Amino acid sequence: MGPHDSFNIDPQEFTVAAVCDICAKKPGFGNNRPWSRKITKRRFDPNIQRVRAVVNGTPKRMNVCTGCLKAGKVSR
Repeated sequence: MGPHDSFNIDPQEFTVAAVCDICAKKPGFGNNRPWSRKITKRRFDPNIQRVRAVVNGTPKRMNVCTGCLKAGKVSR
């Protein structure tokens, strides 16, 4: 198998690290605008914390943004 061969990935099993499991907040994209005016693309990541939350009576590890933690959307 070569380096450019594709893999069959199930979308339900594939997870992205910088996405909140509660509200689906994900990275935003924008520009760096330094004083020298050289514009480059950058990525604004949400503040994601890996916490143990109780889901259906069992503890489970979840990636949750701090906005959901502060709002009490997760029972720890």
